[in-house]
Amino acid sequence: MTKSPSTKPADTATADRNPFRYSAQLAGEIESRWQTRWERDRTFAAHNPGDPGFDATQPKLYCLDMFPYPSGEGLHVGHPLGYIATDIYCRFRRMRGFNVLHPMGFDAFGLPAEQFAVEHGVHPRLTTERNIATMVRQLKALGLSYDWDRRVATIEPDYYKWTQWIFLQLYHSWFDPRVGKARPIDELSRGLESGELVVDDHHRATPAVEGGRVWADLNENDRVAVLANHRLAYLAEVPVNWCPALGTVLANEEVTNEGRSDRGNHPVYKRPLKQWMLRITAYAERLADDLDHVQWPEPVKLMQRNWIGRSEGAMIDFPIKATDEPIRVFTTRPDTVFGATYMVLAPEHPLVDRITTDQQRRVVTDYRRQTQRRSEVERMAEAGGGEKTGVFTGGHAVNPATGREIPIWIADYVLMGYGTGAIMAVPAHDLRDWVFAWRFDLPVPTVVEPPAGYEPTSEEAALAAPDKRCPFSGWGTSVNSANDEVSLDGLPSDEAKRIITEWLESTGRGCREVQYKLRDWLFSRQRYWGEPFPMLHAPDGRTVAVDESELPVVLPEMEDFTPEASDDPEAPPRPPLARAPESWRIVQRDGVRYERELNTMPQWAGSCWYYLRFIDPRNDEQLVGHDAERYWMAGGGVDFYVGGVEHAVLHLLYARFWHKVLYDLGHVSTPEPFGRLFNQGYIQGYAYRDARGVVVPAAEVVDENGSPAAEVQDRAGAKFFWQGDPVTQEYGKIGKSLKNVVSPDEICEEYGCDTLRLYEMYMGPLDASKPWAPRDIIGPFRFLQRAWRLAVDERTGELTMRDEPDADVERQLHRTIAKVTDDIERLAYNTAIAALIELVNAATSAGGLTRDQLQRFVLLLAPFAPHVAEELWAKLGHQQSLACEPWPSYDPALVTHDQVELPVQLQGKVRARVTVDADADPALIEAAVLADEKVKAALAGRSVRKVVVVPGKIVNIVVGRG
Repeated sequence: MTKSPSTKPADTATADRNPFRYSAQLAGEIESRWQTRWERDRTFAAHNPGDPGFDATQPKLYCLDMFPYPSGEGLHVGHPLGYIATDIYCRFRRMRGFNVLHPMGFDAFGLPAEQFAVEHGVHPRLTTERNIATMVRQLKALGLSYDWDRRVATIEPDYYKWTQWIFLQLYHSWFDPRVGKARPIDELSRGLESGELVVDDHHRATPAVEGGRVWADLNENDRVAVLANHRLAYLAEVPVNWCPALGTVLANEEVTNEGRSDRGNHPVYKRPLKQWMLRITAYAERLADDLDHVQWPEPVKLMQRNWIGRSEGAMIDFPIKATDEPIRVFTTRPDTVFGATYMVLAPEHPLVDRITTDQQRRVVTDYRRQTQRRSEVERMAEAGGGEKTGVFTGGHAVNPATGREIPIWIADYVLMGYGTGAIMAVPAHDLRDWVFAWRFDLPVPTVVEPPAGYEPTSEEAALAAPDKRCPFSGWGTSVNSANDEVSLDGLPSDEAKRIITEWLESTGRGCREVQYKLRDWLFSRQRYWGEPFPMLHAPDGRTVAVDESELPVVLPEMEDFTPEASDDPEAPPRPPLARAPESWRIVQRDGVRYERELNTMPQWAGSCWYYLRFIDPRNDEQLVGHDAERYWMAGGGVDFYVGGVEHAVLHLLYARFWHKVLYDLGHVSTPEPFGRLFNQGYIQGYAYRDARGVVVPAAEVVDENGSPAAEVQDRAGAKFFWQGDPVTQEYGKIGKSLKNVVSPDEICEEYGCDTLRLYEMYMGPLDASKPWAPRDIIGPFRFLQRAWRLAVDERTGELTMRDEPDADVERQLHRTIAKVTDDIERLAYNTAIAALIELVNAATSAGGLTRDQLQRFVLLLAPFAPHVAEELWAKLGHQQSLACEPWPSYDPALVTHDQVELPVQLQGKVRARVTVDADADPALIEAAVLADEKVKAALAGRSVRKVVVVPGKIVNIVVGRG
């Protein structure tokens, strides 16, 4: 860990010997005392409807931090940023008369604990529980007002019983497109049995289709297939990213562009495996559209919409020569179908074996084997321009618009997981098809003319052919696009797209289609340390669910967590649960010997719904009680959800999907789980790399004089060394990956946690990234010392107060109450703290505060520095905690005062103007400037070294090296 340089005042030693002076020692005693009392009195316990003490007349706030993973490293100073922010907001709202639910728990399953178990022979439960205990201690030491009675962890059987129960809801449900929502699978069966629905050629239930089969004509296997084709949780054999070294399947996001695991940098291979999948694609439209109804940052909404990736186009059938079977492709540009001169299938496409001729089988087999060694991420990265590879299958299809035979190829730039795993290649109007066609000497006819005056893009121009032609992928005018039944010639692309789609539908050659980039969620992991699936497999291949009364299916006790070798050398090993005792693996039922599902659920499972369990964590009968859920989720879900932007897509998308299914089935009352989302910024620090570019421990780096790097980071021209060798300095997010972790324990011990809380909130706007500057921590510590002296005589420990109020201080107190109230509502904590600093300075200069003024000041201070505020509140003679004391009010007549507009200059140019009080303290002006949206945009994430305030004239910002 990076050791922070000691910047405590020179008189600390003397201060520590004075029991009445605010020092690190006294701060520690105060904080320990009040944390113990809060826990003893259950000060922050929330009540549910029907509980003793519940007051339904009060407004409510459900405030939630994103579920942390209990890392063995514990917390670093970057973690508390969001936790302190939500704590301030919750303390403020309690004092404003709100019922507040603010819980904490742990997303405790995961690969790191299992890898540690494999390497060290320690059960993952032991290391996980130890890590949780460490994090709980650290979180409590920060004075966070969580309702610890509601703590949950995903590894607890009482918790994952309900994760398994939700999986069963998915398995026993289907998405009915007629009503756009999930319904019990039994209703689908009844619709098929009654004849209301028939089955088409793709095993899909539909109200009416020519040639559709009725339920009575289907055998048992076909009926099972039809239901499986609609279940929201289903088994499918799919190509997956298999990592032998980690012994598990990895999601695409867990594989690097080089085809290696993000964790450990191990090789990853493509393998077909039978996996549990969740049909999240059925909800793609709702997941995209409902983003309009939540109060989320626009960049997060955009990331989700891009991930979902809505595309409008057509599905087109290309008949395979000499068979009745078509190759179905989806295209957003059906108007270019006349220019399709060949087809490309993904190497994994199930039709490849049947299409491939004997003459081409060997090269096709070799190419498919070669493709298996490449990750999907790597293939996607090369799907644009550049070199293309592929082989001809020997088979041909028929272009439905031209009637011409066209060759069928396979190439790794087409992926089975996207679209239908097949494309119609229109080389003149698609960059990747263009490269492929010229490489293999395939026809490149033009079917869309660019608009007049069009200049090729740089990407198109870079692919110019020997005859000077360039590909054109934009919208223009159709040419060379006519047959005996339809002509697109002369039509603009959008009109041609409509006409050709109508023709395809009228002739049965295709249909209009809306597709999404979103893929179904691969939900299986070949691990021990995860939630067991509540599913059983029969010897004849049937799969059945366990009864809800049998939940939870508890993980068996094991000592060996490595996968079990398979008899097939080409196949991945069986999951670790294959080593489980037979008494757990085998279930006898009605004379049938079933084997339990041996995969486990991914870590995402438990974090998809934890916000619901917090509402009613000890309910043994229901996922969440009806009345409690409707109370705490009223108004659109969790009222205030705070976490890092790195969870913008996966966690938030998965949680929204599960919640919508639960909503459709009547288990929850809101269509969205999180009403308001806020992404806090990062705390950044210096990191160091050696000559190889490898990160080295920041705590072990020194300068040329042998001084710790943390003490000289801001010195221009400093040189740094690690173990005698020079290292380079860089700036980035504090964390394990950059080996620049600073523990909050160290700061709390040296200054007290109230100082750490104030420092992290005063560093800058909450949503901005900020530099960790240890030398600045002394500022908030000295502020607390001054605040303490306003109330306490350091010679006697007695209260010291004025008898009569100072009129100017009273006016400033009212202004401070107004500002702090508004700033907390806006999460502008840095400017609120600046206002408190200004008030303390004014009151100190005026000779102190009266009892009434001091009480109001202590209440203002309480959300930010709760321990010292509680101590002062008790010294004022109050027996009860101030946690639910009414928030102070202000007189609007005393708040108005003169203001001035100051220009803000950055790198020699005026970037913004801010309006502040004419007599505002420079610290308050600085905070207001850094909170200004135009200033934040101009900074563009760069660190601020210094803010120079010239009162009444101008503000200059000096940007740092980072």
